[in-house]
Amino acid sequence: MGVMSKYLRYREAGEEANVNNVEMYGKPVRSLFTTSKVLTLHKRTDITDEQGNVVYRSETKFPSLHDKTDITDQDGRQVAHIERKIFTLHERHFITMADGTSFQLSNELWHLIKDISNIEELGWQLRGNIAALNFQLWDADENIIAVISQKLISLHDKYCVDIYQPDKEPIIVAILITLQHMIKDREARSSSFGSSSSSSDN
Repeated sequence: MGVMSKYLRYREAGEEANVNNVEMYGKPVRSLFTTSKVLTLHKRTDITDEQGNVVYRSETKFPSLHDKTDITDQDGRQVAHIERKIFTLHERHFITMADGTSFQLSNELWHLIKDISNIEELGWQLRGNIAALNFQLWDADENIIAVISQKLISLHDKYCVDIYQPDKEPIIVAILITLQHMIKDREARSSSFGSSSSSSDN
C-alpha cells in the first residue's frame, strides 16, 4: 500500500469502510457523504446516506461576507446556523444548533500540515492532516467521534464522514460543513495570494 493511499481515507457511498479507519477505530456506525452545488444566489450542499438519500442540506447565501449558512434535515427542520466572524489575524465560525448548543471553530491553529484545534465549548478536539485531507473528531475522554475525509480531486467538493457516536450526528454534520467552508476559504486565499504574487513579479 502506497504512502498516499495509507492517509487518503475518502470513499464513495456503497464502498466498504476504509480499511485504515476500521483497523484504527473499528467499523463506523453510519457514514454520510456530501456533494456541493454552487448556484447563482446560494451554495447548496446535500448530505446523503449510503443509499443516496438526502438526510441533511446546507445552503449559504451568496455573496455573503459572513458566510451565513443554514443546515436543515430531510423534512426541512432547522439543524444548525453557521456564521463567519472576520478578525484581523484569523477567522472564526460560530455554530448554533437548533437546541441552543453553540460553539466555534477557528482556523487560527491551521497553519501547519498537521494541527489540533480545540472545540472548547464541547470539550472536543479536531485533529487534522490538511495534506492528506483527513480529520478526526475526539471527545474529552479520547473516544473517536467521527473521521472526516475529503476527495482529492472533485468538482463538487466531496466529503465522507464515518460516524462512531451517532447520537452526536447533527453536531458532526455542522462541523463537517464548517470545516468544508474553512478549507474552501483557505484555498481561495492561497489562490488570491498566488495571483497577486505573480502579478507583482511581472
